[in-house]
Amino acid sequence: MAVRKFLLPVTSTASAVSALHTGLTLAKRWHAHLQVLHIRTAQEFAPFVGEGMTGAMIEDMMSASERATGARERSLEELFAMAAEEEGVPVGEALRGGDEPSASFTALTGREDELIAHKARLADLTIVPHPQAGEDVAAADALHAVLFDSGRPVLLAPVRLPDTIGKRVAIAWNGTANAASALASVMPFVRQAEAVRILVSDDYRRPGPSGAEVAEYISHHGVTADVVQFYPRRGVTGAGLLAAAGDFGADLMSMGAYSTASRLRQLILGGITRHVLENAQLPVLMNR
Repeated sequence: MAVRKFLLPVTSTASAVSALHTGLTLAKRWHAHLQVLHIRTAQEFAPFVGEGMTGAMIEDMMSASERATGARERSLEELFAMAAEEEGVPVGEALRGGDEPSASFTALTGREDELIAHKARLADLTIVPHPQAGEDVAAADALHAVLFDSGRPVLLAPVRLPDTIGKRVAIAWNGTANAASALASVMPFVRQAEAVRILVSDDYRRPGPSGAEVAEYISHHGVTADVVQFYPRRGVTGAGLLAAAGDFGADLMSMGAYSTASRLRQLILGGITRHVLENAQLPVLMNR
């Protein structure tokens, strides 16, 4: 089971740098294709009609919006080309079944969440910039579009590119179906990892298979993993999980997302998924 196609939606140059290098690094590792996707969002100016705005004023606003959109797209494409050159990844369409990495840049116009979810359905893994990188709110929107409407996994890129990705894999396990989906998605990395650790906690656990059962399952794939209990830090389970991954020296972690409550409840009240999204320094593969 190999990873052959990555998708990376980008919206701003501030948050794209680390994500681009993460995607290109993984494309080289898997001899895969990285499709970088930029969505041009169509501006709606109809509400301004009848609000004291003349036709000429609305036309000026539309022209200014188009110029800003074009400038943003050109900046992102230039950033992509520079990153691809630095990483030594050829730019162009993927060679089907080829043994070389490749990358391409695509710009589409439409609803961002809808188009990203649709494109993600036919990607092995979608990489999204970290929401804290450049304070890019749209990066979080892209992540949620993939999680909730694609049926596919998403990889949260770190704010800064680590030296390695996937050599030491931490599996956050709580027994849920979402955690199992994330486990299935991270297995290609697990099979190539130098070390694998399953992280469990009484504060995190839900009805389902135990960490020991996960280790037994992984052993059928020729991989040995240990099981380690983690504990909340300052009463925060998510902080304890990230600390345990850090103690292991993990450069990749998998976890089920929004498995214990609704997304809205977690966004308002907080939760393990939200804490990880806001504080993770390592790449995190999520699924639900």
